[in-house]
Amino acid sequence: MTNQPTPKSKLRDVPVQDRLNLLAQMANLSEADVAALRNGLSFEQADHMVENVVATYALPLGIVTNLVVNGREVLAPMVIEEPSVVAGCSFAAKLARAGGGFTATADAPIMIGQMQVLDVPDINQARQAIAEATPELIEWLNVQNPITRDPYTRTVGIETRSISGMGVGTVIHMLIVHVLYDAGDAMGANMINTVCEALTPRIEALSGGRVNLRILSNLADHRLVRAKCRVLAADLVDEKAGTSGLPVVNRIVEASLFAEIDPYRATTHNKGIMNGIDAVAIATGNDWRAIEAGAHAYASRTGRYTSLTRWRINDEGDLTGEIEMPLAAGMVGGATRVHPSARAALKIMGVKTGRELAEVMASVGLAQNFAAIRALASEGIQRGHMSLHARQVAMAAGANGDQIERVAKQLVQEGIIRIDRAKEILAG
Repeated sequence: MTNQPTPKSKLRDVPVQDRLNLLAQMANLSEADVAALRNGLSFEQADHMVENVVATYALPLGIVTNLVVNGREVLAPMVIEEPSVVAGCSFAAKLARAGGGFTATADAPIMIGQMQVLDVPDINQARQAIAEATPELIEWLNVQNPITRDPYTRTVGIETRSISGMGVGTVIHMLIVHVLYDAGDAMGANMINTVCEALTPRIEALSGGRVNLRILSNLADHRLVRAKCRVLAADLVDEKAGTSGLPVVNRIVEASLFAEIDPYRATTHNKGIMNGIDAVAIATGNDWRAIEAGAHAYASRTGRYTSLTRWRINDEGDLTGEIEMPLAAGMVGGATRVHPSARAALKIMGVKTGRELAEVMASVGLAQNFAAIRALASEGIQRGHMSLHARQVAMAAGANGDQIERVAKQLVQEGIIRIDRAKEILAG
């Protein structure tokens, strides 16, 4: 992969009308890329994507700067409406950058397709028959069947499970077939569903049962991504309190333990992680709902909901963080290729494979998590967040142009960030 240029200035310090041109220089965007970002999705394009289209809906697209992933400069686009997320992530990335940046790895893009088989006369015998036929079934799917044969993706395994549950007055025994599918650079939903449907007659013949559901699983636990970083304690000095960075490091570790132990805290903790990951997923046309579902299911895999990240202090007294979660991100198919802004967003990132995209997204999630718990453990979440939220309050009260910053500034100074007070300021 080619290195992207290091940002020479902060985007926030550039006049808003010049930021896109600066980004085009940073990421080597073409005029068509710039037009796609400026104009977004056309009505005609939207009409071909979903049903009953009446309009398109725009959200802010911001850029995370300072991000270094596996030694490479990355500009990460985020589509999100919540204030402080882009700024917080960029600041966190800057602190992690001083500690060497983010190191990330992604597993092979193996997706799981599930087939629910009912009315099986002998489940153990059926499982054995399917196991014995697996090499032949894989050969048929990958080579012989034109519907499932693909040069870039392939079935790599077939596994079985047996489960039972109470139906209406009776126990229902189920044979569950898992089709393991290498989705390449795609998310893989359509492909794995096609494979499961194609296998149905053969699974029914081997099991003697009836196939009901045939659908992918969004718990892509064969497709994990991991990222880690180090934040120097020296960069966490609390100048206002006159203390070293060590107390802040310790408070962040304590906050991490809280989320690891308590599901009430873990839920909000993980929501902060997904603030970053979802925003990049939306920007690149990926299925953020599938990623969310898989992340929360993985957080509950032990039977207790817990944190997706872990922060600790190392032998040098610095802060170290890590994240592990399933992340099925694709660069081909679906909205990723249909939406012009999504294509431009991928070009901004400079990623070439789905695995690289997942690595960047996990790094962004870890950075966003650090930004949130650092604020919670030091100055408190409200100081930075509410100063940005004040702008939205000012706009909601009717402020425009230069009035927005003036009203927002006064709201923050007063510590009363409410629409009624913003209206009073405007009226005065």
